[in-house]
Amino acid sequence: MNRIQTTFQHLLAHQQTALIPYIMCGYPSPQITVELMHTLVKSGANIIELGVPFSDPMADGPVIQKAGEHALSFGVGMIEVLACVQAFRQSDSTTPVVLMGYANPIESYDHQHGAWSFIDHAHRAGVDGVLVVDYPPEECAEFAKRLKDKDMDLIFLLAPTSTPERMQLVSKVASGYVYYVSLKGITGAGHLDTQAVERMLPQIRQHVHIPVGVGFGIRDKHSAKALSKVADAVVIGTKLIELLQAGSETDKLSGVSAFISEIREALDAH
Repeated sequence: MNRIQTTFQHLLAHQQTALIPYIMCGYPSPQITVELMHTLVKSGANIIELGVPFSDPMADGPVIQKAGEHALSFGVGMIEVLACVQAFRQSDSTTPVVLMGYANPIESYDHQHGAWSFIDHAHRAGVDGVLVVDYPPEECAEFAKRLKDKDMDLIFLLAPTSTPERMQLVSKVASGYVYYVSLKGITGAGHLDTQAVERMLPQIRQHVHIPVGVGFGIRDKHSAKALSKVADAVVIGTKLIELLQAGSETDKLSGVSAFISEIREALDAH
């Protein structure tokens, strides 16, 4: 069992919902990323989704897009992302880390360092899973197999528009968990309809037999609590990035810590 499977098994045994915060590597500065990861874990996060900066992030709303541009201006690329994971692993050997991003940085990395080098180097750095927004399941069999060979998971997005056929395709190659995008559109957009999510999750579970996380639109403890009744995990990104926009480094870390602690408390309240 890898770290992601171990984490979900432990949470299931304790009837807890996984809390998965998303942060952009290199935002608000490259120096703070690793400390921020540790702060999230201390505050109650179970898995960390670490964003890989990219210049054309089609699924990201303006908040995350600007964070990515900011990170790119510091020169943060895949090499720096893997270095952050490796640094995090020096004192945390148990919390799963999932890289979330797009095909281009992975393929550019392989072009520079040799075929399939990204998978090998990510494994060595301590990465547990990869979510590539623009990799369709039909074209991912080899990538998924090579990740699996290194005990890493390939995580996919599902949306309100996903058909049963699409869910079946995803179920053939996905592992670790799937990430249900609760809104049509980009990250941080719209109003979260928890009842619509409640209706959709049983349909997903007919086809997908691994944990289902829900994200896009969770901004407070009330929406997180409502979704924890039906989802195996809640994913929070845009709100965290907003909390990192202003104040001193200490203020940013304490603000994120307080927010994640509040969400954790809401998830655990029965």
